[in-house]
Amino acid sequence: MKIPGQNRAVVRDVWPTVENGKYAIKRVVGESVSVWFNVLSDGHDVVRGGLRYRHESERKWSHASATSIGNDRWQAIFKVEKQGTYTYEALGWVDYALTWQHGITKKIDAGLDVKVELLEGLPFIEKLPKTISKEEKKLQAKCATAFASAAEYEEGKMLAKSEHLHNLFISHPDMTYLNTNITPLRVYVDREKAAFSTWYEFFPRSAAAKAGQHGTLQDCIKLLPRVASMGFDTLYFPPIHPIGEIHRKGKNNATTASEGDVGSCWAIGSKDGGHTAIHPQLGTIQDFKQLVDAASKLGIEIAMDFALQFAPDHPWVKENPQWLKQRPDGTIQYAENPPKKYQDIYPVYFETSDWKNLWKALLDIALYWLEQGIRVFRVDNPHTKPIAFWEWMIAEVKKKNNDVIFLSEAFTTPNLMQELAMAGFTQSYSYYTWRNTKAELLEYMNQLTQGILSETFRPNFWPNTPDILPWSLQNADEHNYLTRYFLAATLSSNVGVYGPVYEFLEHRAMPGKEEYLDSEKYEVRHWDWKKATPVTELYTKLNKARKEHAALQRTNNIRFCHIENDQLVAYLKQDEQGSKVLCVCSLDAVHSQSGMLHLAPWMLGMNEHATYTLKDVLTSSEFEWHGHTHFIKLTPQQPYHLFVIKEKVD
Repeated sequence: MKIPGQNRAVVRDVWPTVENGKYAIKRVVGESVSVWFNVLSDGHDVVRGGLRYRHESERKWSHASATSIGNDRWQAIFKVEKQGTYTYEALGWVDYALTWQHGITKKIDAGLDVKVELLEGLPFIEKLPKTISKEEKKLQAKCATAFASAAEYEEGKMLAKSEHLHNLFISHPDMTYLNTNITPLRVYVDREKAAFSTWYEFFPRSAAAKAGQHGTLQDCIKLLPRVASMGFDTLYFPPIHPIGEIHRKGKNNATTASEGDVGSCWAIGSKDGGHTAIHPQLGTIQDFKQLVDAASKLGIEIAMDFALQFAPDHPWVKENPQWLKQRPDGTIQYAENPPKKYQDIYPVYFETSDWKNLWKALLDIALYWLEQGIRVFRVDNPHTKPIAFWEWMIAEVKKKNNDVIFLSEAFTTPNLMQELAMAGFTQSYSYYTWRNTKAELLEYMNQLTQGILSETFRPNFWPNTPDILPWSLQNADEHNYLTRYFLAATLSSNVGVYGPVYEFLEHRAMPGKEEYLDSEKYEVRHWDWKKATPVTELYTKLNKARKEHAALQRTNNIRFCHIENDQLVAYLKQDEQGSKVLCVCSLDAVHSQSGMLHLAPWMLGMNEHATYTLKDVLTSSEFEWHGHTHFIKLTPQQPYHLFVIKEKVD
């Protein structure tokens, strides 16, 4: 029986850990988890560190060896092979066998008599497990004989300090007096799409081929080849549910709707149904299933908008008035984001005493669409709902199917965005939309890819959304649209764009606001879906490169390269399999920009004298580099390079 005094090793400062193990870090299948921790003990005995881990479906622990990196710090790495939750624990113990070997080696080297010390080593030899190999058993037998025999004293000394015995003790440690970190830690493992996805958004009601017609889901099916040809793998639709008629908004968010105004699709619910119904003008549930199936055949997943709010004529308003906030004058509180008012939307009243039934009803919405084939949800304004609700709901959905991905649309404080990520959201919209200068981009990427934020928060970079036409794209020329997508798609492994307004350079804004004029949020628009532009050409080439080059399929593997020009941004991305990509982008839409780029061969894992080739996969131009500094020039007509790097072999 172990007693506390026998477990002398202390395990401290485990990294990564989120809130002392309250939340899981995140990975996708096939990735590694690097764990750092301290192991220390009283006295001068040899201490060792290790790590054990297991998937939630497993009863037995797997073990990973740890490497000492000095000053009591250890590192261990394990790979996650299955979706779901892994538990991992850092281990520390006093290694008495190695302590014995270390001590006897010093005495032997000092010329001291070690006959008694050899006898002290016998218990460590005898305690080796029965599962050791045949060769190891031979060494075990030789040591047992030599340590106990005065006639084999010289042989015993040689064996005692041998590297072979050292390796035997390393491979089969006695961890009887083992200590671990106090709280078991967790890593949640998603499918690959959680870390690498390419989103395209359009409004189904604007999908009709002819002007003046309301689009349908069948029209959307006809547009799937266009989406696939541009290289997008996720097609996100704003809400497709019936739209409320009471207090319906008119064009450009007018308080009063005119005849024929279609209203905001985020004002969910009418006499035609609520969150599990489809707007009659879009089609039927059979059309929806056909859409999901047709998209799947083209490698596209449909993302459903999950907006938890009600129009005044949503069926639940009459059926469950307790789920809405009643004001002192008897009216219901509508949504507000001062000075904005949303008279056509009632927010959910989460403080209701009937909260358990409310939570279940909201969960049932997600589960319904799960049954219809949806595996991706874009969640509207999750920061206006309780964190505890999301933590519970996401976990419940994952119990049904852990393929499900949740994208958080929360433009709020960084701490609250991080809290939502810890609660279970797979990805999140980000502040990339407003990061434009070189200094802003570098600072933001460093925030996202370092520290605990990098372990839980997966950003998704969108240059625009239906809600946001940023100042940088208002009255902007083509250069801005090209470079903003280039940067988004190469800085972040998850990227999205709201089209076709983006590729058609739609930049008319509400005066003084970051909002689209004649926004599709409030009216049906007609688009020339067959039209090709330089932006659609960039989509196609860049999204193809993202799929072909693994270095672009992660966000945290970025390394910024020094380049002597504040209008030029350069960064290197590499992956463990050897994919190497160098991105260089000019932020100047008017003038040519040049500078000396610092990229040493050692940064690429090459020797100092290596020569390497760089092929721009967007233009097919090719260069040969060697040395540490390189001249770069970009023009408004050619504002970026996407170089694939390979070492030249003579």
